[in-house]
Amino acid sequence: MFENEERTNIETLGEFGLIDHLTKLIEIKQKSTIKGVGDDAAVLDFGGKKTLVSTDILLEGIHFDLAYTPLKHLGYKAVQVNLSDIYAMNGTATQVTVAIGLSSKFPLEAVEELYEGIYLACDKYNVDLVGGDTSSSKQGLVISVTALGYAEEKDIVYRNGAEEGDLIAVSGDLGGAYTGLQLLEREKLVYLENPNIQPDLEGKDYIIERQLKPEARKDIIQLFKDSGVKPTSMIDVSDGLASEVLHLCSQSNKGCNLYEEKIPIDPMTYETARQFNLDPTVCALSGGEDYELLFTIKQTDYEKLKNLLDISFIGYITEPSAGRNLVTKTGTVHELKAQGWNAFKQ
Repeated sequence: MFENEERTNIETLGEFGLIDHLTKLIEIKQKSTIKGVGDDAAVLDFGGKKTLVSTDILLEGIHFDLAYTPLKHLGYKAVQVNLSDIYAMNGTATQVTVAIGLSSKFPLEAVEELYEGIYLACDKYNVDLVGGDTSSSKQGLVISVTALGYAEEKDIVYRNGAEEGDLIAVSGDLGGAYTGLQLLEREKLVYLENPNIQPDLEGKDYIIERQLKPEARKDIIQLFKDSGVKPTSMIDVSDGLASEVLHLCSQSNKGCNLYEEKIPIDPMTYETARQFNLDPTVCALSGGEDYELLFTIKQTDYEKLKNLLDISFIGYITEPSAGRNLVTKTGTVHELKAQGWNAFKQ
């Protein structure tokens, strides 16, 4: 992958030299960061607010394929998927730590590219990189990111707060990341059969970016504040819409009616799904990795959000005995089932 590029063997720097090399450009943005990289632990001061922490791990061959994932995009995505969890609590993300495991195939230039994406995400979302770890790896590239943030106790939104009659809403559109993945996998197979054939990705930028370079929805949290709305429950859409709706219902001990015709699907997602003989609705329900925010609100807050183009109302919460249902476009009622990502399925 890097054969034709100038290479700097990481062994020439050593672990501490590599850490110094990767962290020398860090600029602290948050007042809550008292001490960042350079000691045994970061020191943070949130002034009495509640601290939020979330960790995700990305493994080569499981969560990403370097055959079509640029390292810069991967670094960016690794940060985004963690920030999304902080925003799903209605919080403010402020710091991240990054731990990486590297095999010998990665020269310094490759690691720099990875960190370019990490720094880009930190700069765009105004968070500080305050620590981490590096290690050798025999299983390929491993990236583990921990995100930290804060919220006032009164503002924190959990998964278990949905009440009967609450409206179910979601930001953005769904299914794009999954259809983008199908496209990338197809082009990978074509390349393996004939390396001289150029990838056919023309006009598909949106769904490719949905897979390779997702954006955590910090803007939606600001929108809530500006509108004076506090969701009753919330979760980010990492494993598919159906799975996330069921999480909210299970933890809130409620049922739901979800309407297929209301699920937001971008035209490019719809068209590409059909090209792969996939049901666009299934892609939205089970595809995952969209990192949109799924939330419930009281009916009295509907007027405050109803005219916002980036929010779709897709159903409502019911009593537990009513079940958890998907109402199709034809009016047929089906039990809502999660068929999304299974982290341990071989």
